[in-house]
Amino acid sequence: MISGQDFMPLWISLKTALTATFITFFLGIAAARWMFKYQGKFKTLLDGLFILPLVLPPTVVGFCLLLIFGKNGPIGSLLHAMGTTIIFSWTATVVAATVVAFPLMYQAARAAFEQIEPNLEDAARTLGATEWTVFWKITVPLAWPGIAAGTVLAFARSLGEFGATLMLAGNIPGKTQTIPIAIYFAVEGGQSEKAMFWVFIVMVISFTSLYLLNLWKKTGNKK
Repeated sequence: MISGQDFMPLWISLKTALTATFITFFLGIAAARWMFKYQGKFKTLLDGLFILPLVLPPTVVGFCLLLIFGKNGPIGSLLHAMGTTIIFSWTATVVAATVVAFPLMYQAARAAFEQIEPNLEDAARTLGATEWTVFWKITVPLAWPGIAAGTVLAFARSLGEFGATLMLAGNIPGKTQTIPIAIYFAVEGGQSEKAMFWVFIVMVISFTSLYLLNLWKKTGNKK
């Protein structure tokens, strides 16, 4: 049986995934645009750093976040001096989800920017458009299919984040227990039916997101 309280992992996961997706949407686009324009000698290094969370084991990402946000870390010590911390809090679930989802948004946005014909942006500039106007009125609309795909992938990755979240936020029912964490501890506790329920929920949400994206692309191509 799944009681009302047992649905908390769903609300926590959705709240976390949506917040992380919102953050990665803007961070990913900004980083992708900057890297697309940047031609310095550190371009390859920076690109590797942006993508690194995608290839690292989630537990490694979680450990690195603990080093940063722990009370002895550069950010954690500052927060500790202010009398607060994000460790074992809902904010920690957002931080972990954002870090692991960022590379997907970044890669998708950068690939989309690279497909844009530069002459279109140059034409807008010759007509007096500012760089800000060119970016939001020309660049982003032209790159939107790729950006939309990156957004959906970032959402799905945020929803399914487990390792880094467990290490940074822990397993606190009603506070930091997301669906993946609930599945893990349900299996550990021999609650197979509960685990299957959450597996089904995650699959439905993820499949629906991808289906709507593909439907939108198909509709857009017909126009």
